[in-house]
Order: sequence, then structure tokens, then C-alpha cells
Amino acid sequence: MPGAPKPEDVESDVVVYVTSYCGFCRAAERLLYERDIEFVAIDVTYDRPARAWLAERSQQYTVPQIFIRGQSIGGYSELSRLDARGELRPLLEREPG
Repeated sequence: MPGAPKPEDVESDVVVYVTSYCGFCRAAERLLYERDIEFVAIDVTYDRPARAWLAERSQQYTVPQIFIRGQSIGGYSELSRLDARGELRPLLEREPG
């Protein structure tokens, strides 16, 4: 993916693809900060190839796009639902594989 690394190439269990003007991106970052979950945010504001790759990989055309251990979980709504159901932390604590 030109310009932006793929989630599996980032040394973090949580990778969030964002744009500079996205309120839901800030909300996702805030939720992760509040839960003390480490993540890497990758700005794809001006990276059309990266945005096209994200749409193909996640089947979503919006940001943020959030990956946990290389798997797309969706955007802010999906992240907040995982958190509200108490499933976010266990998902991160589970052994990879």
C-alpha cells in the first residue's frame, strides 16, 4: 500500500487509519486513550492509494478503520460496541493466532 503501512507491518496490536478532519477518528482515539490501550494512528488524509486499499480490505469507505492484530473490526461504532459489551479488552488480551 503506497504511503501507509499495512496493519501487519506495524508494531502494535491496534492500528487506526484516520484522516485529519474526521470527528469519529478523534472519538476512536479518545476511547482507546481512555481505556489505556496502545495504538498507532496512521493518517491517510491525502493518500488515495491507501484509502482505496482500506476500502478493498475492510469493505468500508469511511474512517476510522480499526485493525486489531491485523483483522479489520470496522470503525468507531464497532469499536465502541466492543467496548460497551466488555469485549474489547479480552480481545486484546487473548493470545494471537
